[in-house]
Amino acid sequence: MNKESSHVMEILETHRALLSRLLPDDRPGALTVHQGQFHHVVIGAERVVCFARTEAAARRLPERAERLRTLAGIGLGFRTPEPLEEAVAGPDEPAYLVLTRIPGAPLEEDALKSPDVAEAAASQYAALLYGLAAAGVDDKVRAVLPHAPEGGWREFADGVRAELFPLMNDAGRARAEHELAALSALPHLTSAVVHGDLGGENVLWETADGLPRLGGVVDWDEVMLGDQAEDLAAIGASYGEELLGQVLDLGGGAQGSEATGRISAIRGTFALQQALYAQRDGDEEELADGLTGYR
Repeated sequence: MNKESSHVMEILETHRALLSRLLPDDRPGALTVHQGQFHHVVIGAERVVCFARTEAAARRLPERAERLRTLAGIGLGFRTPEPLEEAVAGPDEPAYLVLTRIPGAPLEEDALKSPDVAEAAASQYAALLYGLAAAGVDDKVRAVLPHAPEGGWREFADGVRAELFPLMNDAGRARAEHELAALSALPHLTSAVVHGDLGGENVLWETADGLPRLGGVVDWDEVMLGDQAEDLAAIGASYGEELLGQVLDLGGGAQGSEATGRISAIRGTFALQQALYAQRDGDEEELADGLTGYR
């Protein structure tokens, strides 16, 4: 049994009694486990159960549920998970959040070798981003979702230098300084609803007539009003420049000659973002992964 399989079995065994209660219609052997940056997600036929990986993530579960309720009421044109049940950590049980399951699976990168598949995916990504941009100018949405803080990128850079530089070697610090320098020119934007991690794993697709059809989007932990270049950077990181270019050509997301620079600058910090959040959450596994190449 490899390390990943062993980890999955550990999650299912540790929470076996609780999962039997929360997912009564699912056989234990049919459950799958996905490990995200902040949660272990146990996936049943109709529901998913999120267990926080750290105490800090557990404290954020009620906020996560509230944001998902907000999204459900916006009408984005695609499905998002809806909270069904939640609980804080107790003496005998962990904190958890039960959500509706969004049908579909991530789109495999190899599938994009087909021009028809790539065109279908790009057009739906563009529509998705258009919906998020439209929601970002809705006064009701702007009143309930957090806004990206002014000076947020500067604070991020300061945090990397203070908290991560001591963990890097000289070459790693030089690389990080180069990546952080690109952030200094980014404008403060709050014009669109930004998912915050719109990479391949969080956008789920079904198949209709041999082509991908958007099922929905999951993992909205970082949603806020911000710069849509962040979501475009995640698309490019997952599927490459060709699909990103198609999405932009179709009018999906941030436009203009300066958008490419913003996308590139943000994309260059993804590993540092992962490492800094992991450091603050006390997640050693994610921290080590994020710092690969810096030490």
